[in-house]
Amino acid sequence: MAVYTYQGRAADGKKADGVLRAADRAAAQAELKRRSIAVTSLAERKAGGGGGGLFAPSPKARAADIAVFTRQLSTMISAGIPLLESLEILHEQCTEPGFRIALDRIIDKVRSGSDFSTALSDYPKCFSKIYVNMVKAGEASGQLDTILNRLAEYLEATEELKREIKAAMTYPVISLCLILAITIGLIVGVVPRFKLIFEQLQMKELPLPTEILLAVSDTMKRNFFFFILGFVILIVAFLLYIRTNMGRRQWHWVCFHMPVFGPLFRKVAISRFSRTFATLIQSGVPMLGALDIVAGTAGNVLVEDAVLRAKEAVARGETLGDPLAATKIFPPMVTRMISIGEKTGAIEKLLLKISEFYDQEVRATVKALTSLIEPIMIAVMGCIVAGIVLSIFLPILKIQQQLTGS
Repeated sequence: MAVYTYQGRAADGKKADGVLRAADRAAAQAELKRRSIAVTSLAERKAGGGGGGLFAPSPKARAADIAVFTRQLSTMISAGIPLLESLEILHEQCTEPGFRIALDRIIDKVRSGSDFSTALSDYPKCFSKIYVNMVKAGEASGQLDTILNRLAEYLEATEELKREIKAAMTYPVISLCLILAITIGLIVGVVPRFKLIFEQLQMKELPLPTEILLAVSDTMKRNFFFFILGFVILIVAFLLYIRTNMGRRQWHWVCFHMPVFGPLFRKVAISRFSRTFATLIQSGVPMLGALDIVAGTAGNVLVEDAVLRAKEAVARGETLGDPLAATKIFPPMVTRMISIGEKTGAIEKLLLKISEFYDQEVRATVKALTSLIEPIMIAVMGCIVAGIVLSIFLPILKIQQQLTGS
């Protein structure tokens, strides 16, 4: 099928332009007429032009864009607008090139008779496994608008949680970078000048802290390039290592057990598990399939292993709460509530309660961390600067004592 770009006026007189796929020019004109668009310009996009070619954007989208798209699509379908027409409207107003390409191809597949979920599954960079399975469940049950509404709520809550975590991590990361930069600046730029002063004063015996500081400063100044290169290599090696199975497992264990941030990471993982699992169960996804999806999107190997072991137990006919409790990853409150939910048949409601509780816990932890990290960073910076200043001024104080004593 060919790709056509068009310009014209909609029925309400507003300017309408965009891109559509059609078998030929006549089919494109017929499609635009069906949309009540008075065409002023219609041109076929040649291969390599516009959205094609070597440097064309790949079909992908940010999570925030997917959340907005889902909310808008849910609203339009609930209002009675057909799926294909809703997708075309959202495609026309889309401004992200990668997402626009994906929507263009999805519309083409849906128009040719493909299921919406099948069309979405071809673009995993835009639509996750959770998204595709929930849409599939919505199509099977005839409640696509309801499922999309739940998806929108899920995506919006997930994005809000991500923003809170980024807010919690941004301050300490920036503070650490500033502390590191200031420390290097003092050692490389300021300390060598005092070394010249000590040499001019012919001071042969310097205090031990001063000698250590001068040795570190001299080493860093003479090998500054190699120091920076080694630091970069260390970071790259770490990033490559945590991509391996063993490295990823060890890093996730550290994240769960590190002081200060460990409890936050654990609460985020439990909140994500509870919300994802509840949303899938509510949407009609079978429990074993939901557990498989939740394990794949857990974001932590320890949680993934725990969920997969629980899935095996459920497949053998056991309950879900007991194998989750045996993993020691989930707190007793979570596993007990899941067990109660299984007995009462309201597991999705209790899972949502768990996710809401841990969302509040995450917010409280973020606020506590923010108020705790600031004085810690100030104290660390003060100790470093005080240590450097004291090491520099110890010889000067020694000279002063000698002059006073003589």
